[in-house]
Amino acid sequence: MIVSSPYAAALDRIPVREFSHDILGSQTHYWQYGDASAATTIVMVHGFRGDHHGLEPVVAALGDAPGTPRLRMISPDLPGFGASEPLVGIRHDIEGYGRWLRAFVARLEIGGRLVILGHSFGSIVVSAALAEQSIAADDTALRPERVVLVNPIAAPALQGPRGILTRLAVFYYWLGARLPERLGFAVLRNKLVVRIMSVAMAKTRDKALRRWIHNQHDRYFSAFSDRDVVLEAFQASVSNDVSEFAARIGQKTLLIAAEKDDITPVAAQEKLLTLFPDATLHVIAAVGHLIHYEVPAEAARLIAAFLAEGEPA
Repeated sequence: MIVSSPYAAALDRIPVREFSHDILGSQTHYWQYGDASAATTIVMVHGFRGDHHGLEPVVAALGDAPGTPRLRMISPDLPGFGASEPLVGIRHDIEGYGRWLRAFVARLEIGGRLVILGHSFGSIVVSAALAEQSIAADDTALRPERVVLVNPIAAPALQGPRGILTRLAVFYYWLGARLPERLGFAVLRNKLVVRIMSVAMAKTRDKALRRWIHNQHDRYFSAFSDRDVVLEAFQASVSNDVSEFAARIGQKTLLIAAEKDDITPVAAQEKLLTLFPDATLHVIAAVGHLIHYEVPAEAARLIAAFLAEGEPA
């Protein structure tokens, strides 16, 4: 069943095209939204187990946000998720995804102003790609003018407000790894587990919006290519956080956090802010780890204002 998106009308007004490129030996599929000739390009990196669909509400809201400059928005599926093939000979960990992101952006040959946005797990990928490039073996430089991190993972997930749920998730993925491959794959795609996760993370009281969020997770949260990919990425998601890399990110950075985020509390976000050389923190009230689904217009407003600060006169 497909539940109608509350953001469909706004998204329909934005031109979109799908592309794919060979990146490090496998095909990365990505979607380009907006004005292809725009002076500003935002490359968006989605979270764990998701795909580009998750950030489409933010794309739609940026298209409608007052004062937003003309934008070209590029949203890839991470390797091994959605339509993108797994990495070849490279683990799906933070180092591997950081290497992929640098190669992907280099392949796009973006002219003009570049902004990199990461949501949740994507915030770790973006941060690592920027911080580790000086010591990376590859020769692809990632030089955005600005960085936006939405629901950033500011501290180890096991230390979050619901650390017990993270431990249960660790057991769930451990079980998926230990079972015979076919059965383990089925467990990792279990619809009941996906729904429990969705119910726990959604904070909105709007019944129609909650129904749509659950439908999004039902449709896209299990679109990973194989068991190894999701297990490697999960281990990366609970073993790393943005605080490891913040001090080495020199770009002006916008942190958009949530008051009721079950993965990273506000206190950890405030501590993370102090680690960046040049960052601003905004905390959105009454929302959790699904800023991109529940309040994309508020996120877009903050992003638009952040971009306008550095827009050439």
